[in-house]
Amino acid sequence: MDQVPTSDTEGNDLRKVLFSCRLCPRQCGVDRVAGEKGICGLGSGITLARALPHHGEEPPISGIRGAGTLFLSSCNLRCRFCQNHQISHDVQGKTITPLDLARHILILENQGCHNIEAVTPTPQLPQLIDALQLAWDAGLTLPFVYNCGGYENPEVIRMLDGRVDIYLPDFKYGNEEDACELSGVRDYPRYALESIREMMNQVGPDLALDENDIATRGMIIRHLILPGHIENSIQVLSLIRDHLSRNIPLSLMSQYTPTPAMKDHPLLERRITRGEYEEVVNRALDMGFEQIFVQEVDDRALCPDFRAEAPFQWKEES
Repeated sequence: MDQVPTSDTEGNDLRKVLFSCRLCPRQCGVDRVAGEKGICGLGSGITLARALPHHGEEPPISGIRGAGTLFLSSCNLRCRFCQNHQISHDVQGKTITPLDLARHILILENQGCHNIEAVTPTPQLPQLIDALQLAWDAGLTLPFVYNCGGYENPEVIRMLDGRVDIYLPDFKYGNEEDACELSGVRDYPRYALESIREMMNQVGPDLALDENDIATRGMIIRHLILPGHIENSIQVLSLIRDHLSRNIPLSLMSQYTPTPAMKDHPLLERRITRGEYEEVVNRALDMGFEQIFVQEVDDRALCPDFRAEAPFQWKEES
């Protein structure tokens, strides 16, 4: 493993955003450097929940050796049904420095991971870029994957041009009502469209693969199909078709698992049915999308347990 430099990085134009935070569309405006905290509950340090090779992403991302995944604590979206609720709804994990995170990154590279993937990077983006710059200076050559919830500030995404190789955004909602009920942000569809359009402008609408079918550049849009919300899924597909591109690879996910918070919800207290899933996939095909990643529909509980040594135990056993 290459030696990590110990000097501070320079030229990170995102740092100044922390003084009046506008990293996401909520634009809390708090001075996180001075210790103020917005809705994400984070300060100016890095809170890392887990760093590990992850084998549960789409095949071009996980490959055979796994994505080098940084599960960053907290989230700017706070979906009521979040599958990673243990770490997204609270600030869980160890607070570390960019130098510490750079060391984690280089360890993942040394373990043979295909890329470095940051999960929910938005609230900790300036610090993450500091860590990546240290790792790049130390010789990191793996692609960087930006795995986010889609509720992004397009101006901030614009500042990532040249720093991200692969974008992996969610597109959760096609209408304001569902977005407001389930994530508390009525303006989600507008910001998802604007930010994903900027991502597409940077890396293109498709996915470049190497000789082993591992992604090196491009994007995949993810959509988690929710039980009883098929119309929302169809609205998402229509927005992508009409305002982005049918060439963008889609990942249509069946893995929704009810969390304890959803046990009494009239629609979200169950898994989706095979019929619901197939209806969305067939509509995507009818709309002209040709690159679609699909999942099995089964009854497994698919929420990771970040308290366990292996948070994604079911993936290792399957």
